[in-house]
Amino acid sequence: YFAKPVPAFGDDEARCCIVGLAPGMHGANASGRPFTGDFAGILLYQTLHKYGFATKPESLSANDDLKLINCRITNAVKCLPPANKPTGAEVNLCNSYLAVELASLEPGSVVLALGTLSHNACIKALGGRQKDFAFGHLAEHSFAGLNILDSYHCSRYNTQTRRLTAEMFDAVFERARYLLEQE
Repeated sequence: YFAKPVPAFGDDEARCCIVGLAPGMHGANASGRPFTGDFAGILLYQTLHKYGFATKPESLSANDDLKLINCRITNAVKCLPPANKPTGAEVNLCNSYLAVELASLEPGSVVLALGTLSHNACIKALGGRQKDFAFGHLAEHSFAGLNILDSYHCSRYNTQTRRLTAEMFDAVFERARYLLEQE
């Protein structure tokens, strides 16, 4: 197991930044790459490939030859949280790392927040007040020179209960691609 803070993965000059929650116990905590080795990564990497953000539709290990194109993936929390669920204290502890990552994005870039926790961490990292930016699937916020786009998290629970379908996730990436092409 990798079992240490999981670094961001992808293009250092990306204009699309995907922000997840935290490393999964048997996913990124094991592989050392966000969304690699867990169920949530299946839909994410398939969709990234479909929309031209990844060279392959599957992330097998941190050592495979998968590359992200104009895309970077990070997490609001860098280490595996207790009970596999991030606490507010952990989000606060890691928020300065997220702030640095988001500050490195060019104006007009898209930040895709996967889930409420990620959305709130992004708003905090950008110096905003969460009450001014409500989370909602496909909600869009223009703030701090960035386009923040929300999606339900691509977790096993959300996809199996159909809170998030592949079609809903496609709509998010269609919007992200559209926003990037407008710049």
